[in-house]
Amino acid sequence: MKAIVLGGTAGMGRAIARRLAERGDEVFLMGRDAGDLARSAADLEARQAKNGRVGYAVCDLEKTDGFAAALDEADRALGGFDTVVVTAAMFATQEALEADVELTRRLLTVNYTNTVVFCEHARKRLLERGGGRLTVFSSVAGDRGRKPVALYGSSKAGLSHYLESLDHKFHAKGLTVLCVKPGFVKTGMTAGLKPPPFAGEPDDVAKDVVRAMVARKPLLYTPAIWALVMLVIRWLPRFVMRRIGF
Repeated sequence: MKAIVLGGTAGMGRAIARRLAERGDEVFLMGRDAGDLARSAADLEARQAKNGRVGYAVCDLEKTDGFAAALDEADRALGGFDTVVVTAAMFATQEALEADVELTRRLLTVNYTNTVVFCEHARKRLLERGGGRLTVFSSVAGDRGRKPVALYGSSKAGLSHYLESLDHKFHAKGLTVLCVKPGFVKTGMTAGLKPPPFAGEPDDVAKDVVRAMVARKPLLYTPAIWALVMLVIRWLPRFVMRRIGF
């Protein structure tokens, strides 16, 4: 694969970029901070299975006017990419979002509108060259309306809907769309939150994601137990959901 990883300097994105590099895939990093990108690129160069420079470009999901230029740079560095992985997103607790309308606007814009805009840029380029892989992180938080993640979850619900629609529409044209729905994973994004007994680790999630990408699956719950957890949650009656805090 010739893969772009947006969000590849931290957490699950960094773990996926490392695994791809160790497999021998070519990787191009995107993120908000040039210093983090440079350090992460150097780390990948030391890990990759074959020698070569790891390219990178600043790409901030809050700044849509930079998307095309960053993708142009990736095309030049990789000689044409065939895989795009998007792990970047915003997170805030329900309490913080309810207290700050501007924070809510930013999170909803980044997690849905601007992520979709970035994916549309990537989708058009991939289809122009016959297809490829588009892997995007949504969340189990989008599977059902729930008290603790009402606002964050709504952004991920919209994103999941979009990704499933892309899979239906463009699969026959060679575009493989993988919607990743992680449960609780121990990353900087979840620091300070109490992890459940089956919380995941970034490296384990990365292993699951790369395996699903290679198999060209359309949907992945990771850690796997979240598929069962959310199956139960989706079928709970509304009166039960009103009473519980999950």
